[in-house]
Amino acid sequence: MVDLVKVAYGRTGTSKTTNAMGMRPMQARVYEARGAQFILLKAPPAAGKSRALMFLGLDKLENQGVRKVIVAVPETSIGASFRSTDLTSHGFFRDWHVEPRWNLCVSGVEEASSSQKVKAFQDFMASDDEVIVCTHATFRFAVDAIVAESGLEAFDDCLIAIDEFHHVSAGDDNRLGEILRRLLVREKAHVVAMTGSYFRGDSVPVLRPEDEAKFRSITYSYYEQLDGYEHLKSLGISYSFYRGKYISAIPDVLDTDLKTIVHIPHRGSAEAYGEKNDEVGRIIDAIGEHVGREEETGFDLVRRKSDGKILKIADLVNDNEERGGVKAALTREITGPDGRRDDAADRAKVDIIIALGMAKEGFDWPWCEHALTIGYRSSLTEIVQIIGRATRDAAGKAHAQFTNLIAEPGVETTVVADAVNDMLKAISGALLMEQVLQPNFRFYRREDGDIREPVEVDDSGTVHIGIKGLMEPPTDRSKAICENDMQDLVAKACQAMDRRTVADDVAPEVATQMVLTDIIERSYEDLSEDETEAIRQDLAARMNIATLARQEAAKGDDPLAAGNDGSDDEDEELESASDGMNLINMVKKFINVRELDIDLIDGINPFREGFDVASKALDTPLLKQIQSAMVAQRIQMTEDEARTLWPRIKRFREAEAREPNPHAADPLEKRMAEALAFIRTKKAERMRSAAAE
Repeated sequence: MVDLVKVAYGRTGTSKTTNAMGMRPMQARVYEARGAQFILLKAPPAAGKSRALMFLGLDKLENQGVRKVIVAVPETSIGASFRSTDLTSHGFFRDWHVEPRWNLCVSGVEEASSSQKVKAFQDFMASDDEVIVCTHATFRFAVDAIVAESGLEAFDDCLIAIDEFHHVSAGDDNRLGEILRRLLVREKAHVVAMTGSYFRGDSVPVLRPEDEAKFRSITYSYYEQLDGYEHLKSLGISYSFYRGKYISAIPDVLDTDLKTIVHIPHRGSAEAYGEKNDEVGRIIDAIGEHVGREEETGFDLVRRKSDGKILKIADLVNDNEERGGVKAALTREITGPDGRRDDAADRAKVDIIIALGMAKEGFDWPWCEHALTIGYRSSLTEIVQIIGRATRDAAGKAHAQFTNLIAEPGVETTVVADAVNDMLKAISGALLMEQVLQPNFRFYRREDGDIREPVEVDDSGTVHIGIKGLMEPPTDRSKAICENDMQDLVAKACQAMDRRTVADDVAPEVATQMVLTDIIERSYEDLSEDETEAIRQDLAARMNIATLARQEAAKGDDPLAAGNDGSDDEDEELESASDGMNLINMVKKFINVRELDIDLIDGINPFREGFDVASKALDTPLLKQIQSAMVAQRIQMTEDEARTLWPRIKRFREAEAREPNPHAADPLEKRMAEALAFIRTKKAERMRSAAAE
């Protein structure tokens, strides 16, 4: 397996400390903004968003004239995070209390029909009680029913809290988004939107610009969260290939000594090869012998092949009547609100969780060390959420790992181009996570004679970096985009990763200038050329700063490696930096020995860098197939021309003892290489069609 991303953290413990009211740093930051009517909270999994909402909600109930707090979550398993919670013991003025009948996600209530839940929601609105927890679906249906009877004013002076806010969309066909827009226009309700990934994974934004402008935005970065942990030191993001059926690779990628969540492929995807329950059974068979079920939890008991140890496996794929008991057991035994549960005894209660659509977001298993996902995920939001399952802090857990197991490009019965696309999507997900896991960067134009340090870290953890020749944002609007919207733009850039951005004959400027400019122009209307260019330069710097530092650190003869005093401590630090670790120190060292300017930044293709790391896992013939597929996708050619060139291609191979080079100076040789790539692609398509018949 190859780690595309490997990051180490300082284990400062700051993100888990609490103030006199029991608030962690992120929660205190949110509470400071409690007077805002509309709040958008962007914080990673395990940061404590649910408890932040509790503090906010209680203050609004007590001091701001809010009558009711409505919490909407995407699925029932997340509802447990918002159950009644003792806050006064930790210094807050009031406890969070949810009457059991108003938590429509807990076991016993969640089995009710949709109409019964809507009726319960209506009963809650007519009652004197203050807090209800329900799913997004129940909220949508209940709003329709209540508005039809009483109008939207029924939600005046209510706080609407939407968890996993990336489920909202600015598109006209998104019902949750449409309800939200009506509430924002009326301006009589309060709204708290919470998400760990403020992008959807498609081309539709979460909010329209005019709606987003109404929110007080609060961002707590992944870097702040993970660097402030006590125990988790590092995170790796890797991928692995399989041939044939994915089950053949399970023994190699599933380390049963690690607490692991396995997500099997989406139904209907190329990786799914049978009934979902059969796939779970085969995974269990690869681990060992099924010897029964644990009576109180419903977990499967499996005797491991290697040493006979009994492993406990929670099957969340099987949707029979037993799954409800398994879900309830997971909630009861191993999870807790806001990550406060951290008992060593809980670690032994389950070893592996196998899931399909569940346990991706809002599912908190502190002990999870490895998230193994089979099949590429086209939604980068889904990747971010899955990785978040493994990034909670827990005693004895020093490293977390995400592995994406995907089909190897070049399997004879598969269209090579499709497999290449899958691989590029997997790499783009890793590229996005590298960006998400970085500190918060702020870039400024550095002039000759500037006496400031080229890299400075302020009290909030923001890293300020000076760049020569940088165009600073010329307007308030462009400055706001650089300060607040970069995560969304980075996500869009990562989604743009395709053959035109990673092919080895693509100039870096095509990626950093043409592609990024196109993304910005499609994201914002009516930007001036100067505004667009300033935003583009900031985005390019953000995507390339770590790559530049790593490249410099990896050089054996560069000042970064040679200009030290020979001490063991410094050698150890530099070795850590060359592995992509200790990012801030690596960037500081890089900039101290190199002048950083915008031309240097534009000379790096961030997409190609990720592809090159991935390519190291491929053997030469397979890499050649991938390159041929990428060439074939870019060329314009007919079958008649390819057939006509075929005899010439054969003569060329016999005479030169090699294949035509697609990058040759001779245009005829280059065209022959393109024809050969075209022929191979068409042959792979015919083989796949024949295999499917």
